[in-house]
Amino acid sequence: MIHFIYMRIPGFCFFILFGSTVVAQIQQKDIVDVVQELFNKKIPLQPDSLKLKPGKVFYAILPGVGYKLVTSVSAVASVNASFYLGKNTDTYLSSITTYSEYSIFNHQVIIPVVSNIWSKENKYNWLGDLRYYKYPTFTYGLGGHSSLSNADAVSYSYIRIYQEVLKHIQSDFYAGMGYNLDYHFGIADQGGIGDFQQYNNDATKTVSSGLLIHLLFDARKNINNPMKGYYASISYRSNLTLLGSDQNWQSLLLDFRKYIQLSPHSNNILALWSYNWFSFGGKAPYFDLPSTGWDTYSNMAREYIQGRLRGANLLYLESEYRFGITRNGLLGGVVFANAQSVSDYPGNKFETILPGVGTGIRIKVNTLSRANFGIDYGFGMEGSHGLFFHLCEVF
Repeated sequence: MIHFIYMRIPGFCFFILFGSTVVAQIQQKDIVDVVQELFNKKIPLQPDSLKLKPGKVFYAILPGVGYKLVTSVSAVASVNASFYLGKNTDTYLSSITTYSEYSIFNHQVIIPVVSNIWSKENKYNWLGDLRYYKYPTFTYGLGGHSSLSNADAVSYSYIRIYQEVLKHIQSDFYAGMGYNLDYHFGIADQGGIGDFQQYNNDATKTVSSGLLIHLLFDARKNINNPMKGYYASISYRSNLTLLGSDQNWQSLLLDFRKYIQLSPHSNNILALWSYNWFSFGGKAPYFDLPSTGWDTYSNMAREYIQGRLRGANLLYLESEYRFGITRNGLLGGVVFANAQSVSDYPGNKFETILPGVGTGIRIKVNTLSRANFGIDYGFGMEGSHGLFFHLCEVF
């Protein structure tokens, strides 16, 4: 049975759509349980075999009003659908996340659909990232010595099509191939100053089209909120004029994560993330260069506006301590610290580091999929700071 519950959090109003709730030995609760208690209503519990039945979908839906540095105040409708395609004992949790966002003041339109699908017994892993952006924004120049005072108003529309399939090789190791397309069009430089105009050379559209080779080590049973395990992803992409790319160039993406459960008697987690992105072998289009906040879920460096740093190469490191506030799992908290650096332009050395720190709270949306609603506040250099809303964990 599907149920709708309306909730309000300061700065963010939303509904929750869910398939079922679950009570663990310590009576774990989510926001649905709280509403049921307030209205003195209970939904009959199902046996675990039915709650975790392959194909059963667990939803978290958050329409309302949100805020990010790059969008300012925006109208948002976020959806996360989680499910198992096999028995939960031998198949990882699959997840599809999408949201529609309209920036009220900046007039941005953002529609991504990101999927991570695990077949029965994890024999195959399908990864997808589809997006449409209509995106007036700012860029701040190239290299680590750029400043917020270098802000240059630009606008463009963007279509992304990333699709790949990985096959299980052995243990937690997967390998496969895919296709990536980045198409920017309607590019306009409204400021007419800085590195962007020089680098972009008045191009009104750019195309990067290439094949991808992907090696993956993934021991996370739940990607919404990993409790332990590790993740290592190595992606090599070759953009080719033969496939419609403006020019030949390559990129390499190294993404490593580790989750450490600090005590068997609690769910407190130390999470570590290293994200390293390199371009080479040709001149990448300006908006395809490695840049702050352009990871898959746009989660890196919460303290800084998206695109704050941009260069041919990017290094990023973050640690986050995740802890419970209430024993029933309804409320939790995080503290985090990170640092990022991009190579200088036109040189290629890493000479600057932008650190950031912050804290946040977590509200359990669905106990079975362990999806949380997060509210974070971070502080960076040059007075950079911001409020950050998200569904599921940052990494």
